[in-house]
Amino acid sequence: MTGFLFLVCFVGLFVLIPLRKIMIVDLKLTYPSGLATAVLINGFHTQGDQMAKKQVRGFMKYFSFSFLWAFFKWFYTGKEACGFSQFPTFGLKAWNQTFFFDFNATYVGAGMIVSHLVNLSLLIGAVLSYGVMWPLINKLKGDWFPVNSESEADMKGLYGYKVFLSVALILGDGLYNFVKIMGFTMFNIHKRIKDKNLTTDGKKPSDDQKLNEFFLKEKIPMWIGLFGYIFFSIVSIIAVPMIFPELKWYYVIVAYILAPSLAFCNAYGAGLTDINMAYNYGKVALFVLAALSGKRDGLVAALAGCGLVKSVVSVACILMQDFKTAHLTYTSPRAMFASQVIGTAVGCVMAPLSFFLFYKAFDVGNPKGEFKAPYALIYRNMAILGVQGFSALPHHCLQLCYGFFAFAVAINLVRDMSPKKIGAWMPLPMVMAVPFLVGAYFAIDMCIGSIVVLLWHKIDSKNADSMIPAVASGLICGEGLWTLPAAVLALAKINPPICMKFVPS
Repeated sequence: MTGFLFLVCFVGLFVLIPLRKIMIVDLKLTYPSGLATAVLINGFHTQGDQMAKKQVRGFMKYFSFSFLWAFFKWFYTGKEACGFSQFPTFGLKAWNQTFFFDFNATYVGAGMIVSHLVNLSLLIGAVLSYGVMWPLINKLKGDWFPVNSESEADMKGLYGYKVFLSVALILGDGLYNFVKIMGFTMFNIHKRIKDKNLTTDGKKPSDDQKLNEFFLKEKIPMWIGLFGYIFFSIVSIIAVPMIFPELKWYYVIVAYILAPSLAFCNAYGAGLTDINMAYNYGKVALFVLAALSGKRDGLVAALAGCGLVKSVVSVACILMQDFKTAHLTYTSPRAMFASQVIGTAVGCVMAPLSFFLFYKAFDVGNPKGEFKAPYALIYRNMAILGVQGFSALPHHCLQLCYGFFAFAVAINLVRDMSPKKIGAWMPLPMVMAVPFLVGAYFAIDMCIGSIVVLLWHKIDSKNADSMIPAVASGLICGEGLWTLPAAVLALAKINPPICMKFVPS
């Protein structure tokens, strides 16, 4: 796994280096996340130490609370489906349909950071799936799917509907945004080239001039980008088929021929919209390779090829986003690139280690467990769909998939074509799909985060914007850090002493 990551991730670092000036200086792409990071960094230097100290204190306070709370909860999780994470907040009937608050500080913190629309979309998805769809479909057991399909992961039973309907939502939303951003990208490139040809005034604002001069002063030679991309591509073409024999060397060549244009389109679209569409470009590779490889080798080839293209496109986009931050903070682009190289190398080592720590210590992928890994299941079943076709679907699932695919496209059309006041409240289909697999409790946790943010703005609007990110980060990091000692205890076969469980009277 580490070798595969080293092979595919470093290619993405070099693919867009020759276009650095065009993307950042000439086209003046916004990259909203990179811009926000730059504003935050510059803000620390302009608003003085007082607010920074307050943010650090807030982070440490809620980090400590979150860590200690996670430690306390551990004592009550002696067996599966035990502890505060299974507290029947709204009653046992609601608990059976996963409607409960599971006291997870990580999700509450995440809900404080993301927009209210994301949390609302999660809640709508939870109500639509676990509140309406799954109870109704479950009543059709014996008609739509076999009565003996009791296994939680049986793709011919209720779980198949959960997986494939979420896939339909994700594909509908992804395809719509893919087409929209590609069209938006081509239109903007044409418009900017046309405007540049018509412009006669070469003057620029003095601030822009200073930023551009500093950013371009330290050049990253074009030959480094070209040599790096060609070198790592050749190494990948030779080595990747050794790791995954099903992914033939000529498939890897095709992927690396397509990758630069896909990476440019993704980076340009992210510069305009702040949406990193790498997962959609990965899906394109997944379906193409699944269809080309055939049923025998298609599944592994499709998933490996998807990971390859997705890694190149995503890393290239993130690097360009960080170059935007460097541009606005007078940071050396060479230093930023060197940091990315070091960070990528560290990530290629740490990511597999972290994965295997989780994999050995916890029941990763269990639909009833804490670490469900829903997107792993979604991508695998996309590959199955590409290889086997519609025969992989349970009864009447195809018709429902058509409906949910159209539903995702329709919601996006309404958002883009309706007045801003209405479009701003249209749910996000990609987000709605997550509770279809994970459950409603996840959405409830995130919505609690939104409620905290709303109340905070009402009580103390002056400090809310500055303190909410720090507090939310503390909540996320505290419970997240407890996972490490919990994993060590699990590997040492040290189990919690108590199982707290709720049953009907």
